[in-house]
Amino acid sequence: MAPLLHLRRIADGILLVAAEAASRSPAVDAARAGDVTTLMSRALKSAILSATDLAGFTRGEIREFVPERPKESVVYFSDPPETAASSPVGSGEALTSGSVIESVADSFAWEIEGKIVPLDEEVTVNELGDLEGQLQVNLKEKNDKGTVDILPSKRRRPRERRVPSTPFSRALGFAGLGAGLVWGTFQESANRLLFGVPKSEGKPSALSPLLSERNAERLALALCRMRGAALKIGQMLSIQDESLVPPQILAALDIVRQGADVMPRGQLNEVLDSELGQDWSSKLKSFDYEPLAAASIGQVHRAVMKNGQEVAMKIQYPGVADSIDSDIENVRRLLDYTNLIPKGLFLDKAMKVARQELSRECDYLLEAANQKRFRRILPDSEGFYVPMVIDEMSSRKVLTTELVSGVAIDKVALLSQETRNYVGKKLLDLTLKELFVFRFMQTDPNWSNFLYDDRNRLINLIDFGAAREYPQSFVDNYLRMVMACANRDRNAVIEMSRRLGFLTGQESEVMLDAHVQAGFIVGLPFSKPGGYDFRATNVTHGVTSLGATMLKHRLTPPPEESYSLHRKLSGAFLACIKLGAVVPCRDLLLDVYKSYRFADNTRDVMFSASS
Repeated sequence: MAPLLHLRRIADGILLVAAEAASRSPAVDAARAGDVTTLMSRALKSAILSATDLAGFTRGEIREFVPERPKESVVYFSDPPETAASSPVGSGEALTSGSVIESVADSFAWEIEGKIVPLDEEVTVNELGDLEGQLQVNLKEKNDKGTVDILPSKRRRPRERRVPSTPFSRALGFAGLGAGLVWGTFQESANRLLFGVPKSEGKPSALSPLLSERNAERLALALCRMRGAALKIGQMLSIQDESLVPPQILAALDIVRQGADVMPRGQLNEVLDSELGQDWSSKLKSFDYEPLAAASIGQVHRAVMKNGQEVAMKIQYPGVADSIDSDIENVRRLLDYTNLIPKGLFLDKAMKVARQELSRECDYLLEAANQKRFRRILPDSEGFYVPMVIDEMSSRKVLTTELVSGVAIDKVALLSQETRNYVGKKLLDLTLKELFVFRFMQTDPNWSNFLYDDRNRLINLIDFGAAREYPQSFVDNYLRMVMACANRDRNAVIEMSRRLGFLTGQESEVMLDAHVQAGFIVGLPFSKPGGYDFRATNVTHGVTSLGATMLKHRLTPPPEESYSLHRKLSGAFLACIKLGAVVPCRDLLLDVYKSYRFADNTRDVMFSASS
């Protein structure tokens, strides 16, 4: 009976989504006014393209619907240079989708199709792989042959698809996804009737046919095709632990992290014409239609200004900003009907915060202001560089900035221990200063937002859409709580948690013990002077092990500020773990604490700042 109940709940959800879509559809409005042609051209075409593709009934061979892309993606608006295709790697080429590996003396080398390439000859590795098995480089320390290994890796190649840009087409897409999940559940149920339930091995998929691996993959691929808020929420879920989200869902959502599908050239030009005017190309020497990266809200393209400056142009998908509310509501319904999220996560509060964050991220003028602000407060001497904004080529849905190069932070793990320690220290120091000095933080911990330039020992910072301020009262009490965690002061942790809103004061001892232990684990790197080796203890894993208890006994959702803040803090810890860095965490914290001025201008006597 359980599979039938799941099928019925999802079917009810499909009807609700379809009804809501119809109530606000421009196509239906046109039909009511007697414009049957509009109804047929919009609704029927959307039904064919969205429902069958997103449901997973078809593979969505997009080449059947859009023209073939030209082989040459770079378009020159003036006489092309003698060396046509692109400038050499190292002049600022890499950004997010590629990794420029700078010269690292003689420590590493590439072996590509049998050819040995020393790393002092810079190489760009395209991260956008092929699901069929494009070879992806896996760097290791040079073996006795003086080479590194290349291992095949399954990755999904982003396809060229138009972004569903109307509320109707997006709601219909969710309805199609729901239908696909129903079909997948029916298939899995039939297989189990015929062949029996698979061995569980602790997997929830063995209990629920809805949570089959095929359905999980169907969900992930649909989010990549939809883009927008739907994909953003999928990416947020993809960084959760198996104790919070079923492992087969996490495995499929790994596809989501690889990037979205890309806009076809025609749709891209429509956005540029609308935002920058039809003469936008007159300001450029060249524009590369092959994106450097395709994310949840927009995609990034390389271009060259008339003065020869290389720039990165981030172009927002059409309709994304207008569909945030409907996307989030449709995702919430899907999660409700599929029971993927435990009640202790307080889904409604999480969705409310996601709606606020996405609204800010869709405003590229706000992001430009955030980037300029960081450029002012972070001088180059601090070891960071913030690219300048090109105002004449920016708007609410297009953001153009100086193009910078470097390797994503996770690739720094291949460099020397001294370099890894340096980068880890800089990242953690920046995180503490953002919160406790600037009270203004870039909260997206994506490793590709931090590009390390080894030659200049500089970290290039990009993507400031998720930057936000924190109120003084929150920061005051949060610093007190961090010090309490570092000093293992149970009473102070509980008191500060109540002031901040993590606890109500009515919690059971079981909940209080789990909460305090989680705080002590997070405070461990700050508990003793000297270098803390992040390889010694996996801090995030330790907190996760307490997650089930806190989800079960939690009485209130965490404060709104903590969603973005904890995402950034956990990202900083995970980066240091990935790097295997040794960082003087307590020294960094005490430097901030000793110079911090609380709102009442008094020094805190509650905690000992001694080392």
